[in-house]
Amino acid sequence: MTAHLTAIVLAFFIDLAVGDPPRWPHPVKWVGKMISFLERLWNLGENRKLKGTAMAAAVIGIVLGASFFLVLLCYNLHPVIGILVEAVMISTTIAQKSLGEAAREVYGPLRSGDLPEARKKLSYIVGRDTEELPEAEIVRGTVETVAENTSDGITAPLFWGFVGGAPLALVYRAVNTCDSMVGYQNDRYREFGWASAKLDDLLNWVPARLTAIVMMCVTKPVKTSYRKALSVLFRDAKKHPSPNSGWGEAAVAALLGIRLGGVNVYKGKKSYRAEMGDSLESLEIHHIPQTVMIMERTSLAFLLLLLLGGVACELAFTRI
Repeated sequence: MTAHLTAIVLAFFIDLAVGDPPRWPHPVKWVGKMISFLERLWNLGENRKLKGTAMAAAVIGIVLGASFFLVLLCYNLHPVIGILVEAVMISTTIAQKSLGEAAREVYGPLRSGDLPEARKKLSYIVGRDTEELPEAEIVRGTVETVAENTSDGITAPLFWGFVGGAPLALVYRAVNTCDSMVGYQNDRYREFGWASAKLDDLLNWVPARLTAIVMMCVTKPVKTSYRKALSVLFRDAKKHPSPNSGWGEAAVAALLGIRLGGVNVYKGKKSYRAEMGDSLESLEIHHIPQTVMIMERTSLAFLLLLLLGGVACELAFTRI
């Protein structure tokens, strides 16, 4: 357990130091290529739901098998080698640095009044159309992205890394990648991506809720009381079409006293997203760094929570 926890801590700080350099080899890129190949091969004809399930199972099996044997080999060579390799592997599943940088790249142009550049930077991290967005909507898109991805990009892989080391952290990221590539409700992917979407919902269920609770614990509500903020969280988290994504967004909305959700436009078509939070103040550019601060505090607190859990497990096992 000690080696395992050491690897998780190292992974956390490796990501903070290095992030995700675009030219470096990355497991997600390899997984993405595998998903694309299998999707082109199997997303045809009948029984697409079964084929999509087989695709997800194949991706999980390959990622789990390869990562497990690599970690096992490295620990057998030497514990220090095992810890270092496992730490690097887990770090590739975490995106705290890149998420914060992406938000700041939107915030910078907004602060200087360059809306076209801010819209361009926002388009890199959201799926909605950004060409005509006013300042408040640019802020909303950025805040929603950081709030949602605090779980998807940071705490969920840490959670699964705690449960099963680098192999399960990489399995989580592989499932998340499957969902992001084929888990859409359209004619092409509705059946083929069904298993990927359901698995992603399953793996995010616990981390999303833990993340929201940790957010509430480490941040003082700006415009209201803790009791009211908690009531807003539990009132609004379930409004999101995803069973998990609403928890981070509702928590941030409650803490900052803002309202998220509303009308988004995707390829020219309007889509209404249920509103979350009470509009105690209008969306302003300062809400972006505030949301990044919540993300950073939550990530560190979540890591400390895992460490405490690991120490407790170690003490429990030594007494048996």
